[in-house]
Amino acid sequence: MNFETLFHANFSLLDDAVTDWATLVRNLGELKKDAETNLHQAASKANWAGMNQQVSKEFIGKTAGEFADAHTQASTIHQILSDTLGELRGYHRQLTTAVENGRKRSLSVFPSGDAFMVTSSVPPQTAAGGEPDRTADVTALRDEIQGILDKATESDNSAGTVLKALADQSELGFSDARYKDRDSAAAALKKADELARLAKKDPGELTTAEFDLLNAGLKQYANDLLFAERFATDLGARGTLDFWTGLNDVPGAGDVGQRRHDRYDDLQKSLGLTLATASQSDSAGMAEWKGRMVDLADKPVGRAGGFPLGAQVMTNLMRWGDYDDRFLVDYGDKLIETEKKFTGNGRHGAWSRTGGDPLLNRTGTDSGWDPMTGYLRALSNNPDAATEFFNDTFVTKDEDHDFTQDADGNGKQEKRALSNFDYLFEERDWPQDVDDKGEESIAGRNYLGMALEAATTGHPAGELRTMDTPAHHDGQTKLFEAIVASVSDDGTRLTDHPYMSDSMGQIASEYLPDIDRAATDVDPHPGSNDTSGRQAWDRIQKLYPVAGSAAELNHRDSSRFLFALGQNPEGYAAVEVAQKKYMSDLVEYHLNPDLPESQRPHHDLRLTVQAIAGHSGEVSGTLAMGRNEAIASPASVSDDDYDHAVNQWKNVASGAIGTGVGVGTSFIASPAVGAGAGGVAGTVTSVVLEEMFKDVEGNEKDNAGPKMGENWENGQDNNLKYTRNAAAEAMRKYRLAHSDDLASVAESEASKGYLRAGNYMDRVAPELLTEI
Repeated sequence: MNFETLFHANFSLLDDAVTDWATLVRNLGELKKDAETNLHQAASKANWAGMNQQVSKEFIGKTAGEFADAHTQASTIHQILSDTLGELRGYHRQLTTAVENGRKRSLSVFPSGDAFMVTSSVPPQTAAGGEPDRTADVTALRDEIQGILDKATESDNSAGTVLKALADQSELGFSDARYKDRDSAAAALKKADELARLAKKDPGELTTAEFDLLNAGLKQYANDLLFAERFATDLGARGTLDFWTGLNDVPGAGDVGQRRHDRYDDLQKSLGLTLATASQSDSAGMAEWKGRMVDLADKPVGRAGGFPLGAQVMTNLMRWGDYDDRFLVDYGDKLIETEKKFTGNGRHGAWSRTGGDPLLNRTGTDSGWDPMTGYLRALSNNPDAATEFFNDTFVTKDEDHDFTQDADGNGKQEKRALSNFDYLFEERDWPQDVDDKGEESIAGRNYLGMALEAATTGHPAGELRTMDTPAHHDGQTKLFEAIVASVSDDGTRLTDHPYMSDSMGQIASEYLPDIDRAATDVDPHPGSNDTSGRQAWDRIQKLYPVAGSAAELNHRDSSRFLFALGQNPEGYAAVEVAQKKYMSDLVEYHLNPDLPESQRPHHDLRLTVQAIAGHSGEVSGTLAMGRNEAIASPASVSDDDYDHAVNQWKNVASGAIGTGVGVGTSFIASPAVGAGAGGVAGTVTSVVLEEMFKDVEGNEKDNAGPKMGENWENGQDNNLKYTRNAAAEAMRKYRLAHSDDLASVAESEASKGYLRAGNYMDRVAPELLTEI
């Protein structure tokens, strides 16, 4: 900033801008409040169906979020402008005061182009003596004014840099980057530059103090959007890979490699979170970074141009955070291309680590040499990218590969097309790896299960459904159908890897309406002239309402899938508890006298309760058969393991409707009923679950370990009790007549459904059963 600009500064326009932004912040605050209260919350409670559930509700939620982001960005901009205005006014006052003080001492200040000059009106000292020498005074005033101008320039430039950085973060819409003042935003950018310079150093020359500074800084600023974008773009895509590769190349990592290797896990996480945050930026620099990082996936980045490849390094930094959807999908495409190249289109394995190869993952779960492991962990945090990735094609029928099938049942093998799911879940030759205890690593397939959980449910693995979780869409249901069919075809795909069952159980718990529909054996596609068939399917749709897309399963496959799932305590517990909760919610929903007649599957409530109780009993019976199979097997699984797993769901199941138990956006009551996705669990459900968990606690205290036959009978007795209680409590809640009669119907049908599961499994899966 030059002298004349600051000296003659007119702040009226900047004043107006600050005032306008303050007004905008207030208005956006009101709009944000209205959008959340009157738009978003109302939409969450509404009775959406079909495309409205899949599109409109999600769009409204995102729109409300845009108002929030707009308010955040406006608040930040207002604060930056206000801070800058205050500082420039201060520097203006300092400058005019300095000039005036100089004038009083016969010193004059004049503009000179973009600079200025200071002169004295008193002539300099003559050779013979006379007036004092004014050189020191002139110099002092010049330095004072220059200092003021330097600070004003820094203030102005800092504001410009921060505002431009904020504007660059989001190409469309608004950024959610929030800063309380300009200095904190500027400090984030300055820290990013500082840490990027350290990360660019040769690891062998990095001191332990610099490593500690880098580690602490990334941890502090990992979620700061301006910091993350600046750090990533300063370092560059190749610089990012070189940094992590170099640190883990122990001979070349010098003192840091010897004295700080135990802190590499913290750095790996903080660096990964920082890059995830940066990936959300739409700046030109990050677009280039992401494109370059994808290009480097199949390029060697090790010493002397050797292994590891870029993908082996980068995927170990992807294990944390929410990476940009498009970047993850593009990276997955390149990773699959690389996988095919190094495995001969899936003919053999790859990515095995030898003893001399450095560790690329420092969490202890695996060595990090299989790039698919870290990538799948990234997908588990990003549902949309996960769904797209698994449904994409691995190989087509026309490619050169060895995957065949007997498609027509005529004994002739033909090439088959494989999706990424088919390849990873059924066909991949997973490399052997060990964890930090020297035991076989399960990380790869475990993260596969987690990624499938995200891909089919629409929320990150390990989390629960919320009001904002959209209903299932076609891509998710298509994938769930593939999972069920695959496990039905070969149950060992799940039972040989039991650590995947917690994710599979969570998935199944959120598709219970679809599973119960399959148990009815009613054709979802009756012919145009099949009037009775159309009426039957209409009843099933009303009996088990589904918002969004429904998975189409056959009875046989879904039962075999549940049987395999029941052989793991965590998988069993997730579905058993969810089914009891879903059954209770469903009974309460259908018995509500305010439910519109057009939404009732039967005019006779007895028929509705019979159907719900019978199908719920069948699910429980199928799971119980899987539980018995596990207890009878050589594996060390006991009844106590199952009881403990069920009891772990107590806190989860006692929460809100739709948070991980299969109701939520899959089952939505009408506005008349007043219970939407995310509503508090009804009294019927509370009573049933309280009884269920009380029974489990009793088993644990008694250290019960009944034989398989006794276990089966106990399960039958408990199932009919819970179902009877659900019907009785719903009748009591709505003061309906003949509650005992309806409760007896529920009890009877639950028992029949439970026993029917055994008979049905005898028919469709005799080879899987151990005789009691």
